[in-house]
Amino acid sequence: METYYVYILRCSDNSYYTGVTSDIENRLFQHQSGSFPESYTHNRRPVELVFYCEFNNINEAISFEKQVKGWSRKKKEAIINNNWHLLPSLSICQNESHHKNFEKDKIEKGFDSAQPDKSTNS
Repeated sequence: METYYVYILRCSDNSYYTGVTSDIENRLFQHQSGSFPESYTHNRRPVELVFYCEFNNINEAISFEKQVKGWSRKKKEAIINNNWHLLPSLSICQNESHHKNFEKDKIEKGFDSAQPDKSTNS
């Protein structure tokens, strides 16, 4: 049974590269040696292997690679540092316009209705 690896490299510019391979040693050598001039890592060498995860199924490996590629830097750093438990909290949208943050903001600041306040005499 073949083993597949999803891996993360830290590049010299401190960016991350995520990939999948069945031969992690050879793939790391290819990244380090600049075997593929058109690749993301070519001008960002040297690279450092900071994370890898093993899979027995190529489809699962590819699926996880795609998932990780879409993650924020903080989520990638959580798994690099073996802090998998942080992923749920890092998945919560922090954007001010997110509906949960909007609702929270309304409660904290008070809802500014366009309707007149009926409790005051005008």
